[in-house]
Amino acid sequence: MFAVMWKKIPALAAAVGLIVGSIGFNHTAFAAELPDRAFKVGFVTDCSPVSLADENGDLAGITRLVLDRISGLAGVEFDYVALPSGDVTYDYLVDEGFDLVTSVEYNKENQNARGILMSDPYLSSRKVIVAREGIDFTYNENLKVAISTGSQTLRKVLTSQYPNFQLVDYPSMEACLDALVAKKADILIQNQYVVEHWLYKPAYRSLKVVPIVGLDDMLCFSAVVPLSQMEGGPIWEERELLIGRLNEAISQLTEDEMALYIIEGTMTNPYKMTAGDIFYQYRYAAAALMAALLLIVVLLCLLLKARIRAMEDRADARAKGRFLSTMSHEIRTPLNGLIGLNYLMGQNLGDRQKLSGYLRQSTTTAKYLLSLVNDILDMSKLQEQSMKLDESNVNLHLLSSTAASIVKSGMDEKGIHFEIDIDLPYPEIIGDQARIQQVVMNMLDNARKFTAEGGHVSFAAAQEMDENGQVSTTFQVTDDGCGMSEEFREHIFDTFSQELETVSKGNQGTGLGMAISCRLARLMGGDLSVVSHKGEGSEFTFTFPARPAPTGTAEQEEWVPEEEAVPPRDKEEDVSGKILVAEDNELNAEIILELLNDVGVSADLAVNGREAVQRFAASREGEYRLILMDLLMPEMDGFEATRTIRAMKRRDAAAVRIYACTANSFQEDRDRAIASGMDDFIMKPIDVEALMKKLKE
Repeated sequence: MFAVMWKKIPALAAAVGLIVGSIGFNHTAFAAELPDRAFKVGFVTDCSPVSLADENGDLAGITRLVLDRISGLAGVEFDYVALPSGDVTYDYLVDEGFDLVTSVEYNKENQNARGILMSDPYLSSRKVIVAREGIDFTYNENLKVAISTGSQTLRKVLTSQYPNFQLVDYPSMEACLDALVAKKADILIQNQYVVEHWLYKPAYRSLKVVPIVGLDDMLCFSAVVPLSQMEGGPIWEERELLIGRLNEAISQLTEDEMALYIIEGTMTNPYKMTAGDIFYQYRYAAAALMAALLLIVVLLCLLLKARIRAMEDRADARAKGRFLSTMSHEIRTPLNGLIGLNYLMGQNLGDRQKLSGYLRQSTTTAKYLLSLVNDILDMSKLQEQSMKLDESNVNLHLLSSTAASIVKSGMDEKGIHFEIDIDLPYPEIIGDQARIQQVVMNMLDNARKFTAEGGHVSFAAAQEMDENGQVSTTFQVTDDGCGMSEEFREHIFDTFSQELETVSKGNQGTGLGMAISCRLARLMGGDLSVVSHKGEGSEFTFTFPARPAPTGTAEQEEWVPEEEAVPPRDKEEDVSGKILVAEDNELNAEIILELLNDVGVSADLAVNGREAVQRFAASREGEYRLILMDLLMPEMDGFEATRTIRAMKRRDAAAVRIYACTANSFQEDRDRAIASGMDDFIMKPIDVEALMKKLKE
């Protein structure tokens, strides 16, 4: 029998075999002349660069160039019709009036024995082996060989000569290559020209190619003859004459001429990168961005719904309208930016430099949206009076040093002279370190943002103790920036408050920072105030009372003034060692494992809490140095999994570090995680730098 190459008409080979299996070659004399008409030629559409459909659905590639030349030499015309995808039966070819089929695997043995009307080969190329990484090819191994359904001649050779091979059918060339990448097959044997075309696809670039000595791939044309004419009727005679004409023309094609057709067909039909290919190349960045956007949109929807319900309960229609209007603007502006950037990425798929820039801008915009969500969460809790302050030992020397060092690089970039005057006789207090630092950082960053290049910013801190032993701490940030109008100064601590002129100059913000800071200051029993004049700068003062901590209980840190101020640094530690990642979301798991792999950290994955417990129980003592534990998982959540691990009777059960890795951002979730036995908390979307810092602690 014969088979059309690669994938489109596997049933045709079987049909022709049944029809002509017992018929010898009929040498009836040719008709005097071929009919004056165009012969209908069927072709497969996705075997570039050998045979493909152009943008008009017409035949293109090496085969088209050869047939154009044959048409001139043989004096015949052709009408090219694409064959449909999937199996094409012999009856279909006869019923649709096809005269020829292109790209047929040439098999001289079948032609001589069964009388199949095949032309001489018009294209010969080398067969090559495509293998995935890690496969060392030998003919004696029990390898799984991916084979496209129509490659019957190749199947016969492999079955007879390499009985150890396990042949696995796939419907297309692309499906065969996908099977290699997915490790469902070990090797693929295929035409060199077609393989070289497909290996430009980013997903297949990890595959390797090995030439096969002595195994060529020869393609020919095959005539279609109805069953009723197989005994030598007029159609058989016509097809014999047609094949004879084709053979005469093929014999006149020189090697140099064929080489030019191969070069032209290959160069004019290169592999075209698709949107899916671009996405594959940037899949991790795109996946992280989409996950962040989805999280942000869900949170915003929930927050908007909760906010609307709360305002309806208070019958505050005016506040509701103002909130919705402002939120609509704050959310739509960056979302419109992201939509625009996505459109630009789609318009510039071939320009990697532009794509890289658009991805960076998308990441920055997504981070702004995330900061907006965090601010809304804080504001919502403050307005609902559900925020609870943490009471722990705080060293204000350390807090001041850290805050100053964080903003100093931004000050330096603008050439701002940054002065620091810290006088804290009672640095150890009882308070909420995170919230105190949040207010101080808002003050410092506000000054940096609204101070022009070459300006001045001062950061001062002072303390005094009253007669009852209560310590009053004052942080003051002064700048000589743009200042604010008297009208705006009265609303600086309102939600979404921004002066239009400063926004127009590029000082974008959520408009919630100062409102949140003021409410936090009052929640601590203190106050946040401002003195400012247009064009003369501003002075923010944050004062709050606190109890002094018992001497020596807060973390000790000496104040380092001005340019010497640096954040506290842990001793550099090796981040190598095995980590167990408990994550049920496939996308999140892939991102975390890829991040760890990029820094050379070995990691195992557990898809739920129960599997995490089982993996830890089955591990060698000390094998895992850290567990990244998602909180919400099927079968067993992260809280129960942590308690179960901590209760195990093995020395490393209490010592192994367990970090919560979750999108839940409320203090109740943090408290519950710590209470279950976890050591720390990592927020999603994952901040890579924060994760690496945690791994080094």
